[in-house]
Amino acid sequence: MTATLDLPQLLAAYAIGAFPMADSRDADSIYWVEPRRRAILPLDGFHLSRSLRKTIAGDRFRVTADAAFDRIIALCAEAVENRPDTWINATIEEAFRRLHGLGLAHSIECWDGERLVGGLYGLALGRAFFGESMVSRAADASKVAIAALVARLRVGGFTLLDCQFMTDHLATLGAREIDRRDYMALLGAALSATGSSAAASSSLAGAASAGADFRALDAAAGADGAVPGKVIVQALTQTS
Repeated sequence: MTATLDLPQLLAAYAIGAFPMADSRDADSIYWVEPRRRAILPLDGFHLSRSLRKTIAGDRFRVTADAAFDRIIALCAEAVENRPDTWINATIEEAFRRLHGLGLAHSIECWDGERLVGGLYGLALGRAFFGESMVSRAADASKVAIAALVARLRVGGFTLLDCQFMTDHLATLGAREIDRRDYMALLGAALSATGSSAAASSSLAGAASAGADFRALDAAAGADGAVPGKVIVQALTQTS
């Protein structure tokens, strides 16, 4: 039987810089992580290479948001050859499915025709977005997903994109590592900017009503729910 995470407790943990992980996909329990060094991707510092710009602007993938959350988190939790196990167990997956149902957890999807080939998911709290995991089943799909996320966060008024742990992949896109004290300052500002303290944000009502608008970019979406690549590029390159 899948254990159940208390959602207000889960949100309260994120609000103080902690997040859950499991030892393996089949693990029965979770543990809480508070890294001494934290990876963030500054929303005004995304590295849009010439080749990635071309891929996005040319609509190599159809990019949607919250169109297939359950499928994205399942793909992220799936074992693959170069990653035989993951930290997303059934408890974490079930909790994020519930958070998505409440409008707090979101996904970005990349489609090649009707085939889902990549994406990511995470949690929105105040003006912070906590990226949880990403997946790619086609070249550049995860890069396009991150680019689309950054564009959406910029348009929606977010101030912090938390990437948890640094990777070479994230570094090429502009992510950088900071110490916990600096991270907590950024997190506190992202939560307090909307008048919601960490304590208030730990409630489901407070988290749902406070902060930025993840759906703001949908105003530019087509009838199929996809945001055109040129709109994503424009959002990434426009200066404030």
